[in-house]
Amino acid sequence: MRTHSRRALFGAGLAAAGSGLLAACSADGSGPVLAGMDGNNGRHGSHGGHATHGGHGSHGSHDTGGDTPSGYVTPDGPEVAEAERRRGLTGPVRRLSLTPAEDRVDLGGRTVTTWAYDGELPGKEIRVTAGDRVALTLNNRLPQTTTVHWHGLPVRNDMDGVPGVTQRAVAPGASFDYHFTVIEPGTHWIHPHVGVQLDRALYAPLIIEDPREPLAYDREWVVLLDDWLDGIDGSTPDAVLRQLHKGMPHGGHDMGEMAGTDASRAQSDVRPQGPSRVLMGARSRLLGGEAGSVDHPLHLVNGRMAQNPETFHAKPGDRIRIRIINAGSDTAYRLALGGHRMTVTHTDGSPVQHRATDALLIGMGERYDVLVTAGDGVFPLTALAEGKRGRSALAVLRTGGGEAPGARTRPRELRGALMTADRLRAAGSARAGRRAPDRSIDMVLTGSMARYDWAINHRTYSSSQRYPVRAGERVRLVFRNRSGMFHPMHLHGHSFTLPDGGPRKDTLMLLPGREVPVDFQADNPGLWMIHCHNVYHSESGMMTIVGYRSSR
Repeated sequence: MRTHSRRALFGAGLAAAGSGLLAACSADGSGPVLAGMDGNNGRHGSHGGHATHGGHGSHGSHDTGGDTPSGYVTPDGPEVAEAERRRGLTGPVRRLSLTPAEDRVDLGGRTVTTWAYDGELPGKEIRVTAGDRVALTLNNRLPQTTTVHWHGLPVRNDMDGVPGVTQRAVAPGASFDYHFTVIEPGTHWIHPHVGVQLDRALYAPLIIEDPREPLAYDREWVVLLDDWLDGIDGSTPDAVLRQLHKGMPHGGHDMGEMAGTDASRAQSDVRPQGPSRVLMGARSRLLGGEAGSVDHPLHLVNGRMAQNPETFHAKPGDRIRIRIINAGSDTAYRLALGGHRMTVTHTDGSPVQHRATDALLIGMGERYDVLVTAGDGVFPLTALAEGKRGRSALAVLRTGGGEAPGARTRPRELRGALMTADRLRAAGSARAGRRAPDRSIDMVLTGSMARYDWAINHRTYSSSQRYPVRAGERVRLVFRNRSGMFHPMHLHGHSFTLPDGGPRKDTLMLLPGREVPVDFQADNPGLWMIHCHNVYHSESGMMTIVGYRSSR
């Protein structure tokens, strides 16, 4: 994983280069066309070739391959184009490419066959500046359809990467162009939104720099946490999902609308089954009950096992910004840096009032930025797989001489003061104004490990589901967890505020038996997913859609 000095962060174009006019802008200047959608019927270009480019279809004509109830804003509708125009189209264009393909990757001494972005784990960092326009071409070389979802970014709706909702999935051998303006700085990441592809090597950090960065620091370290099973003794994520559903009365939810095509399902059926990865009896007091469903044999920091960890080099006294991303599929991590306290500055890319802590509890999809002042020596950054048989991931901070910590190092800070999002308060710049909600929507989380029947409001996912909202409303989502397992609930296209001056976030880790109301401003029209970021829960049905009602 690349690391950066503070001096190298600005103006370097670390993962992006070039600027100029966006070639795919529509003739009237309303914003980028929906890349990969034919102007006549909204379908992708031919298999194996680049997707056809054309203008926006008329309102209501958007074809995503899923059900489209009438009366709602469509992902390529005029309301979406207008929202993008308001974001501004004057910044430089950052041109990128991304090629997911089957490849062999080194986990730090163990090589596995998996699916990866451009053969790297994690994928190459994308780093742009707020105000820039991203132009990324996805070239699919996988045996399945795929997409890119921009986790945490309020992108235009037709670029959100949800097949059957905002776009058709990109076929094997085909390409798709993502174009949008980034408006807010923060620590984010990218991953597919097709089936259980996230539980492979298909993820990468996405860092949006602040052109008026208020923090002062000398170095920066981007840390991605991940639970790993793909390619270990024949395991694949698709086989594990089948194991979780084996013998269930409902036979398991195939979730074909999210899993892509019949061809992708056929591909998963011929892969090895591997040993059972179903995890029973894993419990955590911090997580309020069951700690997960899947027994991942490895846990990684920046793609490396604890036995051969990444080492980050700095000087004693350096002030280091650590951007921490949980890219795992089924694991919450308790993280600490031995010999140091951490000062939390952001969560999910949004600034908070600074709080010092010994350790963090990080759910899947969540991000935290922290500042530390480096001591003199060699220190373990340990991420304990919370509740999962003592397994852990490791990286090393080295500022001087000394022996590197062992794979099972447990710094005392892991047992110290623990920070979770509910204990943070939003910084002044991120604080929501006082306003009563115009609309309240209940989101009751249901299901059990025994039946593996995860759902929202007792309904498993269908692409025709809609919870209606209208542009300009303050919307309250009331999450109620009626299951025995924690759920990191993620809202696409928006950030929400936690109660009582809490932080702005896009992913909320909700413990069993808890009820948490969160508010968001309906200012990004379209169709937006709400789902559990445990990929095995979401693919079993714990997803739904908030849809903006059309005023036309």
